[in-house]
Amino acid sequence: MEEQFCGKFSRGEASEINIQSLGLEERKNLLERLVKVAEEDNEKFLLKVRKRIDRVGIDLPTIEVRFEHLNVEAEAFVGGRALPTFFNFSVNIVEGFLNYLHILSSKKKHLSILKDVSGIIKPRRMTLLLGPPSSGKTTLLLALAGKLDPDLKLSGSVTYNGHGMNEFVPQRTAAYISQYDLHIGEMTVRETLGFSARCQGVGSRYDMLAELSRREKEANIKPDPDIDIYMKAATTEGQEASVVTDYTLKVLGLDVCADTMVGDEMMRGISGGQRKRVTTGEMLVGPAKALFMDEISTGLDSSTTFQIVNSLKQYVHILDGTAVISLLQPAPETYDLFDDIILLSDGYIVYQGPREQVIEFFESMGFKCPDRKGVADFLQEVTSRKDQEQYWARKDEPYGFVTVQEFAEAFQSFHVGRSVGDELAVPYDKKKSHPAALTTKKCLVIQQLMEQFIRVLCSSATDGTVIMIMFNGMAELSMTIVKLPVFYKQRDLLFYPSWIYALPTWILKIPITFLEVGLWVFLTYYVIGFDPDVGRLFKQYLLLVLVSQMASALFRFIAAMGRNMIVANTFGSFALLLLFALGGFILSREDIKKWWIWGYWISPLMYGQNAIVANEFLGSNWRKVLPNTTEPLGITVLKSRGFFPNAYWYWIGVGAQAGFIIVFNICFSLALTYLNAFGKSQTVKSDEPENNEQGIQLTPRGNSSSHRSNRGSGGEIRRGSTSTRSSSARTEAAGEASHNGKRGMVLPFDQHSITFDDITYSVDMPQEMKSQGVVEDKLVLLKGVSGAFRPGVLTALMGVSGAGKTTLMDVLAGRKTGGYIDGNITISGFPKKQETFARISGYCEQNDIHSPYVTVYEALLYSAWLRLSSDVDSETRKMFIEEVMELVELNPLRHAQVGLPGVNGLSTEQRKRLTIAWNTDTGRTVVCTIHQPSIDIFEAFDELFLMKRGGQEIYVGPLGHHSIGPLGRHSCHLIKYFESIKGVKKIKDGYNPATWMLEVTTPAEEITLGVEFTTTYKNSDLYKRNKALIQELSKPAPGSKELLFHNSIFTVIFYSMHGMLVEATLVLLAQPTIHCREISLHSFHSLDIWDNVLGPRLQDTQQDLFNAMGSMYAAVLFLGVQNASSVQPVVAVERTVFYRERAAGMYSALPYAFAQVAIELPYVFTQAAVYGIIVYAMIGFEWTVAKFFWYLFFMYFTLLYFTFYGMMTVAVTPNHHIASIISSAFYGIWNLFSGFIIPRTRIPVWWRWYYWACPVAWTLYGLVVSQFGDIKDPMEDSNETVEEFVSRYLGFKHDFLGVVAVVVAGIAVFFAFIFAVSIKVFNFQRR
Repeated sequence: MEEQFCGKFSRGEASEINIQSLGLEERKNLLERLVKVAEEDNEKFLLKVRKRIDRVGIDLPTIEVRFEHLNVEAEAFVGGRALPTFFNFSVNIVEGFLNYLHILSSKKKHLSILKDVSGIIKPRRMTLLLGPPSSGKTTLLLALAGKLDPDLKLSGSVTYNGHGMNEFVPQRTAAYISQYDLHIGEMTVRETLGFSARCQGVGSRYDMLAELSRREKEANIKPDPDIDIYMKAATTEGQEASVVTDYTLKVLGLDVCADTMVGDEMMRGISGGQRKRVTTGEMLVGPAKALFMDEISTGLDSSTTFQIVNSLKQYVHILDGTAVISLLQPAPETYDLFDDIILLSDGYIVYQGPREQVIEFFESMGFKCPDRKGVADFLQEVTSRKDQEQYWARKDEPYGFVTVQEFAEAFQSFHVGRSVGDELAVPYDKKKSHPAALTTKKCLVIQQLMEQFIRVLCSSATDGTVIMIMFNGMAELSMTIVKLPVFYKQRDLLFYPSWIYALPTWILKIPITFLEVGLWVFLTYYVIGFDPDVGRLFKQYLLLVLVSQMASALFRFIAAMGRNMIVANTFGSFALLLLFALGGFILSREDIKKWWIWGYWISPLMYGQNAIVANEFLGSNWRKVLPNTTEPLGITVLKSRGFFPNAYWYWIGVGAQAGFIIVFNICFSLALTYLNAFGKSQTVKSDEPENNEQGIQLTPRGNSSSHRSNRGSGGEIRRGSTSTRSSSARTEAAGEASHNGKRGMVLPFDQHSITFDDITYSVDMPQEMKSQGVVEDKLVLLKGVSGAFRPGVLTALMGVSGAGKTTLMDVLAGRKTGGYIDGNITISGFPKKQETFARISGYCEQNDIHSPYVTVYEALLYSAWLRLSSDVDSETRKMFIEEVMELVELNPLRHAQVGLPGVNGLSTEQRKRLTIAWNTDTGRTVVCTIHQPSIDIFEAFDELFLMKRGGQEIYVGPLGHHSIGPLGRHSCHLIKYFESIKGVKKIKDGYNPATWMLEVTTPAEEITLGVEFTTTYKNSDLYKRNKALIQELSKPAPGSKELLFHNSIFTVIFYSMHGMLVEATLVLLAQPTIHCREISLHSFHSLDIWDNVLGPRLQDTQQDLFNAMGSMYAAVLFLGVQNASSVQPVVAVERTVFYRERAAGMYSALPYAFAQVAIELPYVFTQAAVYGIIVYAMIGFEWTVAKFFWYLFFMYFTLLYFTFYGMMTVAVTPNHHIASIISSAFYGIWNLFSGFIIPRTRIPVWWRWYYWACPVAWTLYGLVVSQFGDIKDPMEDSNETVEEFVSRYLGFKHDFLGVVAVVVAGIAVFFAFIFAVSIKVFNFQRR
């Protein structure tokens, strides 16, 4: 096969192209010729490829997936036992231990997720998986893809072409596309897909193309030049990523943002819909023949979803693929693209077979789909208790609810069900399986993996030097953990083995280590006064490089073991504690008890310490022999501190460090291989009685599928968040609230309109676009948008993905933190003031941001407390909460913890309902962005605000409903407007107007018709009418007054602080694992350290004092670091919630900061008391009330200022990962200048200012001087008293104790103050 060159014909002349060096412009031109317009040309391109393959008689591999009697079960606590309270956490530990010993039976409830399901997924057919939320769709897809959680109990069989899962590698054969978007934010879209393509390789494509070329040569067949170039480039090493990536970008509509960074929660990137398409494209660039896709349309408009599904259909039909796609509520035209339907409900398969015959099955059961009802909506509602009756077609027979199990049993008797059963009864003939269909090789060798790490890499006295380097290693915790979620995804997809991920992480750290250590050693070596021998300089440099590498490897291993910041910080602090306590640093070797000496010999710090002191104290500077001694000074010093006085200990230390580096990196790789992420995304099971064998459905039957058009004031409703009920979608939420007075009318409210005229929003041009030749300084996202939203008028804000819907909502709601806004916005005729508008508006954002540590009811109670007027009494407030919970059907979830998205707690659908409930006030001015509405949802709206890509409106006006009977209403004004434009195709009878309008207004249609829809709209009478309406509503009504809130500032602050304290208390109490770990660490530390220094007197010798001071130092530094590290992730999550709640006008920054600070006071006191009482009871401190309370005082305020320091670092940085890295640097400096490693009296004068600025130094001063500063007993090994030695050697004076106490307390106040100011001033949310 000609791999490197291929003929290309241009203007009748032949030329040769080097496939291996195909450039960007050549690839772009190639794809322009093959797939100029993806919607029109993709099918033609695939048909050309298939025609070439068929012409030489090559069979493509196909995959048939069968699953028989599949059962998936789980055990979990339900109701109140599932909440992470102190009581539950403690009981679970004890109960788990007793369960393990078979003394007590488990209290967990048995849950069935999939119940004896069987079926066949055939090649060349598109299969749609339908079902209400929590019906088991994701579980089924994971089971079919071989990615089911091993903690779940699985029975039954899944086979590919008759082969069991153990006979091939399912992760390489099939691709599971998750509903969660996990990507590296620093990589561009093109790089993300390119990396995925390199990892997945070309599969069997190379061998197929080699055989294709051989047969064409034998048959003297000349292939299409462009097709030949593409196919060869797609299978040539180094090009498969580029060509296949560019093609996938084109098909998914991602070519417009290919060179834009993906972004994350703190970094501006692509839109939510584009991110979802990146998740899809990440797997499509690979060679997998079976695709299992989980809710890939979330955040996409119906037109984009249709295009993507249509492209997948073309691939499946033409290239013999296998695909199962889960969509919550596909639009009718998307639904029609599928060949087969699997309807899943409550873990049962209700139907599996051809799409054309699903209606026939339900009609045989007595249920009929209305004419203007989407079939997909009907299928998901017909099994619901609340919705089923409306579809009963046998009016002459009494209706009785048909359960899901009855439907499933009836399907087995239906002719389609019998056909499936008959086919399953005949085993698949393995001989028919194509040799290339199933992949048996597990992993590929990846050369490009380091590129990924380079993109995301973040730079981060003798004894004190080693300790400083050890502290630098702590930064690895955060840098490793932040990358783990993406790693777990890529590992499970078999992109690479774990060791390939671990190796570049290690290698890329080496040059940074050389630089970091070099800066430290070469800047400090001669300044400190080390031995001037240049050989010893470089020996110290080599040793510290190895110590730094060892510390990095150790903390990477701890991060991989811990898997989240809280656990890893606990382990990290514990590891440092043991290393310091037992490594000969705090306690000399002779003072370590025999039963702890094993810790000394396995401590890497011990070998580093002995090596560096041997290098220094055996040098020429320390060879002087003191009077009355026979040994050099250096050896005397080494022996006095318990170090080995032999020169070979330097090389022992070097060798040990090298050995520890290898061991820790191997352990890191093993931890990556065998451990999985903590927590799983899970549904919440109510402990209320179940109705009609509801299984694990989250709510009583029908709750998920009967939720009428959820409406938040100015909200986001995504299709897929909730299902709908046919004709009542509009009247339930608005009409019933207004007329029946049953819902949402507990509290009175004033009606307000909002107008916006000629709104323009722009941002600075992204650097990526400037690098591509764009010369403009500003990127305009909204271009002169105008409109008016009125009370009682429900407005739908629609447009394709990237049209600017969310941007417009952000601008109107005042949520933008950057960019340039021009234009006028008025509220009931008065200029909009954000501080008052935020208090009367509710904004249900696209992203569901909630505190993860509270329950659903607590979240709503907290919201009501801060959003409602203080005049509303407690009973009325609770009544209003109950009304809202009933409206959005959250009652069964009232005691469920919210949790973190994609990790634990509420599902995506439940989170969306909570977001709506958090903001809902029915019967008001309402505008909703909506992506994929069914006909009945779309026609529940009164008006439409339609935008096109580029941030311009193309239709703003009424939908125009006229009755056609009880089944629905037509959008006559909308249809009439667009059909009046010359060339626009007419809408088909029964077609969804929402989908039709998006299809006829695409950029491709504009080019075809020669029409600019924005210009057409601005020249229409409709535009003039809207302008007149804007002018009318922009003037205040006679007698109206501007919005004002009359509560005094003191009332508002007091009320906010009260609410914030309640919420902060709930957050604190919902984290028992953190508290138990911290208190356990404090207790263990007190037992461990003081076991080694326990004795009747601590001041008999100088070494006794050093041991006691070292233990104080260890307690202060390590327990303090643990406190600071543990609080950082919690504060970071809560700060994200704070940004939303402050923008909603619920409270200001200072009450929030006060509550966060105040709630830590009693908790930290508990920590200090637990540690202090244990220590004081064990140690030989002088038993006086004053000294005991001085000890508690300093420990309390020290732990407090460390906690506030952790909070402060989060407040001044974008996220807790950066905060952790910055904190680690300061911990090292505090350690160095604490006065323990180098006493103040020996610190050079020009550096003593930092000693006085070091918080740990003040703490050690206070602890030591309060316990030993007034003891006048003589020491055994000197003529000094304890008081004199402390004063001479350490510079501590007992008379200064009061000042020290004030300073230590003041440091805590200072850090708390900086935290409050930073929360108020800084806003790292980029919008």
